[in-house]
Amino acid sequence: MDVFETMRTCRAIRRLRPDPIPPALLTRVLEAATWAPSGGNRQPWRFLVVTEPRLKAALRDLYLPTWRAYREQRGRLAAELPAERRRRAERGLAAGDHLATHLNEAPAIVVVCARLKDLMITDAQLGRPSVVGGASIYPAVQNLLLACRAVGLGAVLTTLLCLHEPEVRTLLDIPEGWATCAHVPIGWPAGTGYGPVERKPLAALTFADRWGTPLLP
Repeated sequence: MDVFETMRTCRAIRRLRPDPIPPALLTRVLEAATWAPSGGNRQPWRFLVVTEPRLKAALRDLYLPTWRAYREQRGRLAAELPAERRRRAERGLAAGDHLATHLNEAPAIVVVCARLKDLMITDAQLGRPSVVGGASIYPAVQNLLLACRAVGLGAVLTTLLCLHEPEVRTLLDIPEGWATCAHVPIGWPAGTGYGPVERKPLAALTFADRWGTPLLP
């Protein structure tokens, strides 16, 4: 696919069929993830591909109650939105419900891990939550999502299971010194699948030279 079209239509796919993914195809999208940049080219990521039914069920059991608590909060906020935005939010929450309930049915769940000592966290001393460390990890996750889109696989970036890192580390034998950064279920899209993403217009997101000075007319 054209790279711009791939990005423009790379929706979060939360409804996945349980049909298996050919190993060569899964290897292809994972290799694309490894082409991402990272600070100092340290490549601090590892991709733990979970396909064993027992392990996927255990991840689902951890994810589901956390999603339900998150959903309750988001549902209250959605109820206050204007009608059209509320309908879109409710569709997204319904898709999230499906994912949480059927997470174990995804053919593969990719647990993205990072070696903490290899992250170049240049904003660690600024007195606010660090965001820079993720720059060495999440480009690889985005590569994975875009590669899935390009070959027709569905995927979505999730982070709720990071709240259960100790349990996930024990379940999957992840050693100390490694953090869980994302959990990406992958499979074939069910239903309509991909389509144009909904985002704020560029004019609302860009400035020229100084904050607040419009870049675009």
